[in-house]
Amino acid sequence: MDLFKLFSSKPSSKDVAKERLKLILIQDRNSISPKVLESIREDMLEVISKYLEIDDHEVDIKMTSTEEVEGCAPALIASIPIKKVKKNIK
Repeated sequence: MDLFKLFSSKPSSKDVAKERLKLILIQDRNSISPKVLESIREDMLEVISKYLEIDDHEVDIKMTSTEEVEGCAPALIASIPIKKVKKNIK
């Protein structure tokens, strides 16, 4: 067991590179370009901003895969920090 990994909250460069490669492969398999992913991000934030005050700078949206009965399926994962719920919603 590596004691440094046990006490470190920062992922190793190997793990980061491995995760990036996975994301690239998933995007290639699903033919989703970075431009399309950015458009999805903008659209999602526009809709969510109608109801919630969010931190635009900390938003993280990425493609990943999930394991299902028949294999891996693509998944869109979004981490959107919420500052507060808007009170006067039309």
